[in-house]
Amino acid sequence: MNFYKSALATAGIAFLAALVMLFNANYEVGAPLLILAFLALSIGFRGYKILKGFAFTMIIFGVVVAALQYPTYFISYNGYKFSKLITPLIQIIMFGMGTEMSLLDFAGVIKTPKAVLIGLTGHFTVMPLLGFSLAKAFNFPPEIAAGVVLIGSMPCGLASNVMSYLANANLALSVTLTAVATVLAPFITPIWMKFLGGQFVQVDALAMMLDIVKVVIIPIGGGLLFNKFFKGKVHWLDKAMPILSMFGIACVIIIIVAAGRNNLIVIGPALIICAFIHNSGGYMFGYWTARLLGLAERDCRTIAIEVGMQNGGLASSLATSMGKPATIGLASAVFSPIMNITGSILASYWHRKPPKDTINSRFDDEMVVPT
Repeated sequence: MNFYKSALATAGIAFLAALVMLFNANYEVGAPLLILAFLALSIGFRGYKILKGFAFTMIIFGVVVAALQYPTYFISYNGYKFSKLITPLIQIIMFGMGTEMSLLDFAGVIKTPKAVLIGLTGHFTVMPLLGFSLAKAFNFPPEIAAGVVLIGSMPCGLASNVMSYLANANLALSVTLTAVATVLAPFITPIWMKFLGGQFVQVDALAMMLDIVKVVIIPIGGGLLFNKFFKGKVHWLDKAMPILSMFGIACVIIIIVAAGRNNLIVIGPALIICAFIHNSGGYMFGYWTARLLGLAERDCRTIAIEVGMQNGGLASSLATSMGKPATIGLASAVFSPIMNITGSILASYWHRKPPKDTINSRFDDEMVVPT
């Protein structure tokens, strides 16, 4: 515990020093100190159960600062553009997601059809329309606006399952919603992007459908096969996948932020506000719609988290496939850490208020929070 306290103390000192340097426009010293502060916070948070869920988010903040201060290091090397790594990294993450699933997860639709329908309706109707409305309201440039629609049209990711576990929600329902939404994504996401995103940029729906199959369906299918035949037999890989997923997400964000640095400096604050509104809107719609329709408290919590959280990694990959990681992909780079923050806060709040329903979980407290 003393180690974690020391890390938090280091973070506090580094933050104060960074603020002084940044206030005096000494960015060359202030930025490294700020990066150190976020990394120390990440380490310190691991020592406290209530803060553990924020550890990875602190790493992401440090990554963002590094990308903003030293963009040239993360754009290319000897003519090789790092944006080419985004799709392979997301495929690895999706494979890892597949290893946490099984075909039984899809059978949950039969057990809880009402809850699944509410979750999917919110996820694939409310969130794309809310993204489009916010893009219009904030009057974002066309490619930035298309990126907001894109992140709003995404399926949920593995992070929502972790948040559901922490929130004492219905984890089985969470995994089912994630699995079904992921399978539906190749068909629904391109339609929304063509219909809504197409008002801002040109969208090839068929190409996007094939990209989603390549980036999501095939790797997750491979993960499902791994789960069936090798789960628990290759222990080093079981332990490595969560770490690899975190590393992959951090790399994707740092590449996109570095590439879109100039746009982010100008439009970043508006995108942050937009992300909070979009994310919170999903939580509220999911929770209160489920409550009004008579679902149990655990199911309401699950649907809130599933509707409110999107797969930012997939959005980044699709933006890269469209050749616009620095513009269309910028929203996903901003929304992803925001979703982790709000999801962690909501999960921590609900964790302290256990529902009367019986808790059902498949994961343990050591599971990491990928986005």
